[in-house]
Amino acid sequence: MTTIVATLIDRIDSIPSTHLYFAAVATSIVFSFLLLNSGDSTHHALMPPDAKLPADLGVCKDRQRQGPAADGTQSSHHHRHAGPEPRWHILKILNYAAATSFTASVLYFASDYSRFLSDSASLLKFITGWSAFLVFFFGFFGISFVDADGLLAREEEEEARMRQQQQQQRQMQPAKSHSSGPVKSKLHPPASSAPACCDPTSMKTASSPSKAPTNVKELPDEEIAELVLANKIKDHTLEKILDCDRAVAVRRLAFEAKLSTLNRGGALADLPSGPSLDYSRVHGANCEIVVGYIPLPVGMVGPLTLNGETVYIPMATTEGCLVASTNRGCKAITAGSGAISTITRDGITRAPCVRMKSAKEAAHLKIWCEQKDNFALMKDAFESTTNYGKLLSSAPTVAGRNVYIRLQCFSGDAMGMNMVSKGSLAVIDLLKSIFPSLDLVALSGNMCTDKKAAAVNWIEGRGKSVVVEAIIPQAIVQSTLKTDVKTIVHVNIQKNLIGSAMAGSVGGFNAHASNIVTAVFLATGQDPAQNVESSNCITLMEETDEGDLWISCTMPSVEVGTVGGGTSLPAQSACLKAIGCKGGGETPGANAKQLAHVVASATMAGELSLLAALAANTLVQAHMAHNRKPATSSSK
Repeated sequence: MTTIVATLIDRIDSIPSTHLYFAAVATSIVFSFLLLNSGDSTHHALMPPDAKLPADLGVCKDRQRQGPAADGTQSSHHHRHAGPEPRWHILKILNYAAATSFTASVLYFASDYSRFLSDSASLLKFITGWSAFLVFFFGFFGISFVDADGLLAREEEEEARMRQQQQQQRQMQPAKSHSSGPVKSKLHPPASSAPACCDPTSMKTASSPSKAPTNVKELPDEEIAELVLANKIKDHTLEKILDCDRAVAVRRLAFEAKLSTLNRGGALADLPSGPSLDYSRVHGANCEIVVGYIPLPVGMVGPLTLNGETVYIPMATTEGCLVASTNRGCKAITAGSGAISTITRDGITRAPCVRMKSAKEAAHLKIWCEQKDNFALMKDAFESTTNYGKLLSSAPTVAGRNVYIRLQCFSGDAMGMNMVSKGSLAVIDLLKSIFPSLDLVALSGNMCTDKKAAAVNWIEGRGKSVVVEAIIPQAIVQSTLKTDVKTIVHVNIQKNLIGSAMAGSVGGFNAHASNIVTAVFLATGQDPAQNVESSNCITLMEETDEGDLWISCTMPSVEVGTVGGGTSLPAQSACLKAIGCKGGGETPGANAKQLAHVVASATMAGELSLLAALAANTLVQAHMAHNRKPATSSSK
């Protein structure tokens, strides 16, 4: 063996150096060409096979381009596209050859090391050869041993398992009568690709799949939207392919097609994508001394399986990564059990502060209010002022001569502050007729508690009290969230539970609940200041007996409504329609409860993704890549 190696080295040494140089260059070019230009990868389309673009989307007419009309045909549910995939077997052969040659050279050197050490020319040859081997080892050795075929197979198995879970979820839904009511919309599978700020691979410049036409910019918007639905173009890469304005128009077409399969076609018609605001809708209802408006970008996350149904959730925010990260959480939840949400309590509160002549009279007032027959009188007085409001309870608290009467009211689909305030005044009038010395200090005595952090909201609840949960299979935790179950559970305990306790937090046992709550509130016309109490949340995580991840978010004071206030504005109303809870529900309070379910489930998705980023230690890297943009000439 050593003789063969020596002979080979002597022959190589006899070749002129220039010839060796050109041979190395040629070999590198051939190596790169053979290695990088073959194979394909498999991806699946997000949309169900029967999803079509709506025939008429008036909101995007101004963006339509001239071109051939789409034939409307749709390929099968599983769309495949060709993309460059390295020839792993070539790397594997080279790895074996390099390892064998390196071992042989070491053995040959060791067979007569004293002679080679004394011969500087021979020693230089060995050092040069070993250096070349080290360069190869550091650059390529081990890549092919990752078993790329196995990775691709596991990816396909994971997608197949997701589809099977979705089918099982559909089968588990109770059969619906076809004699009345709207047709039940089908579940959408998890997004095939979700831009996730905490996934390091998302920080690379995205490229469109190879099956996308080369003349994308020349196609009409409708045909490009069809390519998005067929997963031949990723929706989050549209700005890289088209101009930003046109990307928004195309994305709206794609989401309209998705929403139409949920019986919500046209939901985005009143959500403006250009500068527009009907100030007549604002005057006397939403703002005074109006000089303009602040446009906020609205992103859409989903699909999210919530209580057995598919929902898409609009979020208005200027924080980069928030929508993308929440979208990753939605993907993981939908790939698992889906979100299961329950409302445990429903009642908005107002706590008037009244003052008596003595502490004794204040105590008598408290005792009187707590008696059942007397509460019935208060209830009649309250409900005489409203068609929907129902007084549920009265909880008086004494502080010297002051009494704070915390009244809890069911408010239907309205958030209910006006309703409960009007009813509270009627109750005060009743109490004044019975206790002449009673003096109303303030209709709101701060024990409500509205728009302030308070333990009473955390303990007793305000608005909708919601608890939501989901189970994420450990394979999804690894593939989608890029961490493992034990690590993310550990991070949640140390951060959200122990860390918040050490900070003396009230209702803040979470990672960033207020981020998602505020974004959904802004998009759907809620009072953004009420994110203070609505963001009260404790996030819990456990490892199941099967090794999967169980997560829950308990939110005792989500204050939302689907009628009144900002919900009447066209853009906010459009977002509520996209969710499926615009206006009053068939049953009073049903739509507001659905919105509370959506807020809590979206919060859980955001919690899941951010905690995964913290567990994988990719948070800062993600924000530096996605939440920083150089100043442009127009912004300087």
